Amino acid sequence: MSEQVVTRFAPSPTGFLHIGGARTALFNWLYARHTGGKMLLRIEDTDRERSTEAATAAIIDGLTWLGLTWDGEAISQFQRAARHREVAEELVRRGKAYYAYETPEELAAMREQARAEGRPPRYNGQWRDRDPSEAPKGVPGAIRIKAPREGETIVHDLVQGEVRFPNKDLDDLIILRSDGVPTYMHAVVVDDHDMGVTHIIRGDDHLTNAARQTIIYQAMGWEVPKMAHIPLIHGADGAKLSKRHGALGVEAYRAMGYLPEALLNYLARLGWSHGDDEVMSIEQMIEWFDITDVNKGAARFDFAKLEALNGIHMRNMDDARLTDILIETLPHLPYGEAFAARLTDKAKAQLLQAMPGLKERAKTLVELADNAYFIVADRPLALDEKAAAILDADARAILKALLPALRSLAEWNVATTEAVVRDYAAKADLKLGKVAQPLRAALTGRSTSPGVFDVLAVLGREESLARIGGQNV
Repeated sequence: MSEQVVTRFAPSPTGFLHIGGARTALFNWLYARHTGGKMLLRIEDTDRERSTEAATAAIIDGLTWLGLTWDGEAISQFQRAARHREVAEELVRRGKAYYAYETPEELAAMREQARAEGRPPRYNGQWRDRDPSEAPKGVPGAIRIKAPREGETIVHDLVQGEVRFPNKDLDDLIILRSDGVPTYMHAVVVDDHDMGVTHIIRGDDHLTNAARQTIIYQAMGWEVPKMAHIPLIHGADGAKLSKRHGALGVEAYRAMGYLPEALLNYLARLGWSHGDDEVMSIEQMIEWFDITDVNKGAARFDFAKLEALNGIHMRNMDDARLTDILIETLPHLPYGEAFAARLTDKAKAQLLQAMPGLKERAKTLVELADNAYFIVADRPLALDEKAAAILDADARAILKALLPALRSLAEWNVATTEAVVRDYAAKADLKLGKVAQPLRAALTGRSTSPGVFDVLAVLGREESLARIGGQNV
């Protein structure tokens, strides 16, 4: 029986969970779920100056909102520093690493000399084979790994294929600084080994790191996990993703009104595909995903495609579930708190009733909330610019003439209100739109809304008549 797949997502808590990190987490999560394995979460907080509690909380909040659950407790890399030191010292005892005693000034001079001689600015290994007795008294040394000097280090990558690194390009990197603080490069190897990680799935900007880390694995005699370096996400213009393209924190996408399911569907399609399938459920992605199917080339982020996909997910969603999600998300949306504060039980029921018509006209939860606000709006209704233009003197006269027929209705529903409006339009020799548009403007304050007869039914007789009558008709 083959071993259980263990993946890990290992963000640095120096900011929010950005969209590239979210996709890396998704690919780790999907592969673990697809294979019946586990995904672990490690917070790489060794950079004490830049790591913050707020960023850690934001990353966990972002993953939770996306539904990317991890197995066990989140692990702090910083808290494992003693174990990292222990392994570094073990490598010295094995003759695979050594103490080096250069001052920062000596290292700077070494780099300068290399540049002057036209060589890459690498460490020259001058303490590599010296006797420890030569160490300067009272000076703490840094520990450096002995990188092989001949041949190649090969990374067998599940996405990039076989990648070869000439060992002459890989110098003896520091694994433990002179102050006893482990380096990121070393800490990652120790943590992945101790956590039983079998598959490292991360951005292809870590490919060179993979070669350096392979050297540490081999020095300890540890098995090297399988690696998969996925392409970075670029903007629609092909340039590296920046904030202007959408390299925002995941919480920004929640505030823009995207559904977690739609965002995950879109991120999965950035660099991976399953035939011509564009719209996928979480269950389908888990069933179909394999890390070996990820493309080598960079993917391009396109807001228009994300928005269109979000609209499809909203329209496909059960009305009650979409209503619940909208209500949960309101506090995160622009002006959503004012809406949430007005949501009585009656308004929630009206929102559910209006949802079939609302979701047909919205691509994001922001648009959905905006279009639904008429349900909780106060009288007299504030009109937007287009609605105000529609409600000219002629339109108000039409509404005034229509009011008595609406007031006389014994039953108030979609069918009865539609019959009255159509009957009035026919008798007045008007096209239906000439009556429906002023009615929509008076009822919602907008020029667009769900079907006007649905709006009349959702608002009910009393509120509808009050809104129409409130427009000075």
